[in-house]
This record gives sequence, structure tokens and C-alpha cells, in this order.
Amino acid sequence: MTVAPLVRGLFLSELACPVIVRPTDAPATLSLPDTVEELREYTLGNVELPVVVSAGEETFEVIPMPVGERAITGRVALVTGGAQGFGAEIAKGLIDQGCFVYIADLNGEGAKAKCAELGPNTHPITVNVGDEDSVAAMADEIARVTGGLDLVVSNAGIVRAGSVLEQNLSDFKLSTDINYVAFFLVTKHVGALLARQHLTAPNWLTDIIQINSKSGLVGSNKNAAYAGSKFGGIGLVQSFALEMVEHGVKVNAICPGNFYDGPLWSDPEKGLFVQYLNSGKVPGATTVADVKEFYESKVPMRRGATGIDVLRAIYYIVEQAYETGQAVPVTGGQVMMN
Repeated sequence: MTVAPLVRGLFLSELACPVIVRPTDAPATLSLPDTVEELREYTLGNVELPVVVSAGEETFEVIPMPVGERAITGRVALVTGGAQGFGAEIAKGLIDQGCFVYIADLNGEGAKAKCAELGPNTHPITVNVGDEDSVAAMADEIARVTGGLDLVVSNAGIVRAGSVLEQNLSDFKLSTDINYVAFFLVTKHVGALLARQHLTAPNWLTDIIQINSKSGLVGSNKNAAYAGSKFGGIGLVQSFALEMVEHGVKVNAICPGNFYDGPLWSDPEKGLFVQYLNSGKVPGATTVADVKEFYESKVPMRRGATGIDVLRAIYYIVEQAYETGQAVPVTGGQVMMN
């Protein structure tokens, strides 16, 4: 196991700002211990970044990240399902805030293309978030490339709408695996990386944010597989928050309203507008336009959620040091907390 997360934790603790810790063949100018106990007692002094350090048999270049007025600036972030839709919007918004962003997606080529579009402060990862070995490999890759991270946005999700009287068990299980089980796997393996980093950065707070849904707050007619998995996700958020707080990790959920312009809704073959039209979920609807008008009419603000709406909620959660285990609605007033 690489010592990089412990080294990154030392710099986070000493400098109180994000850094990247990456392997290098360059000669080290600073020798560090390689145990938790010794690193926690070590004082860097007036070190200037970038710097090449050694710790045991490993050598790293430590690179500073931008510092700004917002807590989000310069953070190292992971966005699952980041190649398209909400995930791509979130990744772009984080890049615009000076973050380094891992774009992780089952569509590896899409992740690479999105990284090429967004620039050098990105790294693509091909991952199946429903497969434990794949998620564990993703966590290992993050540790190798940047030494650790500060923000996990668990965004990957899937919808298979249908009546409980007619839906295939395979579609129900797929929704559960990707929307519910995958959040457990990401928190287990990437959360372990955050916990290891915390051993040498006890005062540095990090975040795991699940992109949930308004369907995690209220039931959804003929869409029980999705709503059930999202309700369960909030239970996981609350439970993980209670446990991960001892590792300096805040765990929260964002519950957006419908993102009508993304492929989840608008894909002409598999999008929800088509699924809901075909399943008869909207009485009297004969076209996709009828379905869209029906859903927009339910929102007091008369529009769907957008990427910037979700990004503002992410910024708030990261900046709010005294908040964990919460589900934040971003629904245009369609769903209000009691």
C-alpha cells in the first residue's frame, strides 16, 4: 500500500490547503518518515512547493493547488458517472473552481473525451460502480495519481421505470445495484482512502456527497425501483455520516429535481420521457412533449433542475463545516422538507 495518502495528509495538516502528491523519479530534497506515528509528529517548517520528498522507498512530487475565497477551490474531487448529464455538469463546475477532477464512468471512452474537453486538471477512470473489484481499483488509482482526495461526488445512477405489476426483476435489481449498492461500495473503498489520509490530517475535513433525487424524499408512481433505491440511499447517508465523522468525513445527499435536458430524461430511445410515455405513467399523454409539459407543471418555478443548481448545493455542503447526514432538496419548490 502506498504511503502517499499519509504524505498528503501531512501537507494538508501543515499547510491547510489542498495539494497533489504524485510519484516521481526526480531526486528528493526532503526526506520524510513513513509511519503514521512519525508523520503526525513531523513538522515541515518553511517548505516551499513544489517539492520532491521521499518517504520510505517511495518518492513524490508535492504540488500546490490554487487557493481562493471558497473552500471548494483547489480541492481534489471524484465524480462518478461524470462523462455525461449531471455528472459532466458537476465536473465542469468543479474545474471552473480550480479543482482537480477524476471523471469516473462505465463509459471509459466518454470519460476520456470529457477529460480532453475540460483540460489537464482531470483524470479519467473506467469504473463499474456496481462491482467491488472495480471500485477498489479506482480507489487505488486515486491514491497513486494524487495521493488522496477531498471530495467524492457519488453521482452515477440509473432509472428503470415501470409498474410494480409488470416490471422485470432484473430491471429492479439493476436500479438497486447502481443507485444503492454502488454508493456503499464507493463509500467503503474511497472512504477508506479518506480515512487513511485523515490519520495524518486530523483537522482537515473531507466530503462524500451522494447525488440522490427528489424521489428519495417522496414516492414515485410506477417508478418504485428508482424511488426505493433513492430512499435507501438517504438511509445510507445518515448511517455513514454517523460512522465517518470520526475520520473527518462529512456525508450528505443532494436531492435534485428533474434534469430534463440531460440524457436520463431526453434520450430519444431510453430516456425517462419515452419510458414514462410507454408505461402510461402520465394519463392522457400521447407525445414526449405532453410528458415534459406535465412534469414542468408540477414545479413551482416552472423548470427542471440544472447543473448550476446542484453545484451551488455542493459548494454549500463543502463550505459548511457543521453539517453532516443531511439531504438537501434542490427541487424548485416541488418537494419541501417537513
